[in-house]
Amino acid sequence: MSRQRGCLTTLVITVSAVFVLLVGLVVAGGALVWSHASTDTTGEVSFTHALGIPPLAQSHRDAQGRRVFDLTAREGSTDLGGERPTATWGYNGGYLGPTLRAERGEEVLVHVHNELPETTTLHWHGMHLPARMDGGPHQPIEPGTGWSPTWRIDQPAGTLWYHPHPHGQTEEQVTRGLAGMFILDDRRSEELPLPDEYGVDDVPVIVQDKSIDADGELDVDELGDTVVVNGTVAPHLDVTTERVRLRLLNASNKRVYDFGLDDDSPFTLIGTDGGLLPRSKELSRIQLAPGERADVVVTMEPGERRVLRSYPPDLGVNPISGRFAGGADTLDVLQLRAADRLQPSPAVPDVLAPGNLDEVGSAADSDRTRTFELSGRQINGRKMDMSRIDEVVRVGDTETWEVTNTGGEPHSFHVHDVQFRVLSVDGAPPPPELSGLKDTVYLPDGVTFRLLLHFTDYADPDWAYMYHCHMLRHEDHGMMGQFVVVRPGQEVDGASGAGMPGRHDDHDAMPAMPGHG
Repeated sequence: MSRQRGCLTTLVITVSAVFVLLVGLVVAGGALVWSHASTDTTGEVSFTHALGIPPLAQSHRDAQGRRVFDLTAREGSTDLGGERPTATWGYNGGYLGPTLRAERGEEVLVHVHNELPETTTLHWHGMHLPARMDGGPHQPIEPGTGWSPTWRIDQPAGTLWYHPHPHGQTEEQVTRGLAGMFILDDRRSEELPLPDEYGVDDVPVIVQDKSIDADGELDVDELGDTVVVNGTVAPHLDVTTERVRLRLLNASNKRVYDFGLDDDSPFTLIGTDGGLLPRSKELSRIQLAPGERADVVVTMEPGERRVLRSYPPDLGVNPISGRFAGGADTLDVLQLRAADRLQPSPAVPDVLAPGNLDEVGSAADSDRTRTFELSGRQINGRKMDMSRIDEVVRVGDTETWEVTNTGGEPHSFHVHDVQFRVLSVDGAPPPPELSGLKDTVYLPDGVTFRLLLHFTDYADPDWAYMYHCHMLRHEDHGMMGQFVVVRPGQEVDGASGAGMPGRHDDHDAMPAMPGHG
């Protein structure tokens, strides 16, 4: 009996030791993973490369007076900081695309060619336009074919962008480099004394993070520790004027940036997604989720150097989700190098474009309220179904959309076709960075955003717009819904899962390019 007890004691001690060892290994491994779940590149970026400036896209007037652009999606190769060049995709080049520019009131026509080995689309993010011109997943462009959307620009001046939107493949195609900026001008913006010389004191800043292996291959799945601006690694901008306007675009797949200057000095926020603010705001930080934009003006002193940095963003989710979503990361983005002598610049006016908010109206104008909950990879408990219409909206109506992230991880919310006003954030007035027109908003966990949307001009029961999370992997995995805008009394066969007429095979409904299918 004594011998049996001794054996049993030895066994218990051995099992306990093994258990303690395993727990220790798990804890040590977890600590190692936790410690590697943050990135800090403060002071480590060399800023050896001059910032590349996407060229302004060439255009011409056709017989109908439309401004005509040509974009070709093609394969390329780009130095993104790996030991070898990276295989990339771009428009009219190997990576990203040219900046399109047009004025309010102009008719535009864009010939889009697809020379890629797979199907793509081209979505005009932030643009008010007919649903069949929107470039979402229902306007596929097969390899070797083209698509020619045309519409009239009718919205305030602003910084918009374009990117592919094929269902299930958006993340990969944007990661490869398919994106570009679309700048709109109007009379009000041209009258204001703001920096306006493209590439000199009015500069596009398209920010993306990349994860690249030793062979130069892109890892679509991971947050990147290499920041690329306009396709340039370790970039610097030579500043020749007292004030420089940076058109910030977060074109990353899922990383949220909290932009500020390395000396914590303030900058002037003049615009967000949908255009100029009613009044300029002095800030020291501006947080942007994927798809969001901000126009900021930085005042420089002769000879100084300052760094645009992303500080750890306030993601508003649980600490574990936040850390693994980049919530502890600090990233040096772009160095500003002021010349020894700077050309004088006018002061930024206090009043910018108060009439822009009139494009949407006020809360008193709201005709109805809809509720949206984002969790996991679903909106209102459903994943994207290409054949299902989730919401039907009447043209001319103003609606309040109450949007809440209930899933405990970072999400954002983007609506096609319209710019919205943020009425409140958990019942409180919106902060300055949400005081203008928006089309994308970041959603902290458990916080309800009340958005005001006004649907004008375009009614078409057969073609849908999208609303979705702009974390592109979430979107690809089904975190997206569809809505149509109809005239009063119009029937929608696709509502409540009945199917969408003409959605998959009615390609004749889209304007086709001559000689292409």
